Amino acid sequence: MNKSLHPLVWWIWAGSLATAVAMTSSIPLAFGVVGAAGFIVRRKAEKAPWAKSFAWSIKVGTWVIVIRVLTGVLIGVPIPGRTLFTLPIIPLPDWMAGIRIGGPVTFERLSSTAHDGILIAAIIGLLGAAASLSSPHRLLRSMPVMVYEFGVTIVIATSILPQFVTSVSRIKEAQRLRGHESRGLASWRRIALPLFEDSLSRSLDLAAAMDSRGYGYSRKRSKYRNDHWTTRDYALCAFALLVFLRPEYLLIIVALSPLVLAP
Repeated sequence: MNKSLHPLVWWIWAGSLATAVAMTSSIPLAFGVVGAAGFIVRRKAEKAPWAKSFAWSIKVGTWVIVIRVLTGVLIGVPIPGRTLFTLPIIPLPDWMAGIRIGGPVTFERLSSTAHDGILIAAIIGLLGAAASLSSPHRLLRSMPVMVYEFGVTIVIATSILPQFVTSVSRIKEAQRLRGHESRGLASWRRIALPLFEDSLSRSLDLAAAMDSRGYGYSRKRSKYRNDHWTTRDYALCAFALLVFLRPEYLLIIVALSPLVLAP
């Protein structure tokens, strides 16, 4: 990402796209916007640990779709339609009337659950694109001291996925150097404990570093030069907000707008 762009710009851009995707509820548009966001990430993201957030958000979104479909097939409200197959029915208490486990699985029920899962995955992918394009450190630096507690919360929330990606890559590399297999579900048993330890250690280091620098104790901003909004920043934000006027027509155009408006 070019450093002349304010870090909040990418979150406004991605948030507008995610909201528009939810408003249109169109699967082709959702795939198109996520594909455009992936192209923007490939072109504009800098070589940094958080740049891998988009790829991991796509993996998380894929699991969301799988879990949503399985849940909709096994547990859900019966939807009439063309029956594809039938599962054994497990009886439930009377107070859970209207919900069943098993039974006939219709095409309408399957398509409805898949539709919801794809929309959720698209929103996750767009937020992952924003995390890949914006530095969490610059985002924290841009927060006003009046809302420093809220700023810390936001930065920690937006940096969880980049830190997770960095930690997993580092732990896998260390295990490969020791001759351990780092693929498959079995390898995650060896990764989980070091991952939690590393995440806790990084959180404590961040808190200690911010506390030692007096972050939030003074209402007067230091002389360190913060990021300023430029004309391109305002233009990209304004263009991103235009998507709410006609999202079905402007969604793909706004998704690709950083190619023109971002330097």
